[in-house]
Amino acid sequence: MEQQIVVINGTGGSGKDTFVEYAKQYGKVVNFSSIDVIKKIAKLIGWNGTKTEKDRKFLSDLKKLTTEYNDLAFESIKRAVEEFRNSDNEVMFIHIREPEEIARACKTFHAKSLLIKRIGLDNITSNDSDANVDCYEYDFIIENITLDHLEQDAKNFIETLKNHHLYQK
Repeated sequence: MEQQIVVINGTGGSGKDTFVEYAKQYGKVVNFSSIDVIKKIAKLIGWNGTKTEKDRKFLSDLKKLTTEYNDLAFESIKRAVEEFRNSDNEVMFIHIREPEEIARACKTFHAKSLLIKRIGLDNITSNDSDANVDCYEYDFIIENITLDHLEQDAKNFIETLKNHHLYQK
């Protein structure tokens, strides 16, 4: 299988990490988040790891500041992609919230984009990163209806990638 990179997004609680965990059952999958390097800095300056609305805004603002200063999050993605390309893994999921960063990653890494939506779950609007989840035209959209459906969708998605039948939504 040719290695595939997928930028994954969805509002908090939509099931992105669960989807990736299911996908790992069907292929050699790497899971990477663009916010992880920001979380490390946030912990150094007192963030305790919670995800309240205040915390989410803080992380979003910190990511924006570091992007303007030295493009920290995207540089961390580049390193992770290089590591992925030198591995025997098949699929890399990169979590990115911001539409302009999704577009940049898709162009730079020839990635596809995937939105996970959970029925009945409202988008978080307390910060720019979460508020703009729906402001991108994704290649794939998966609706998280039940865990059983989500697992089947993860299996189908990985099989589609493996068979190179990259269809559009």
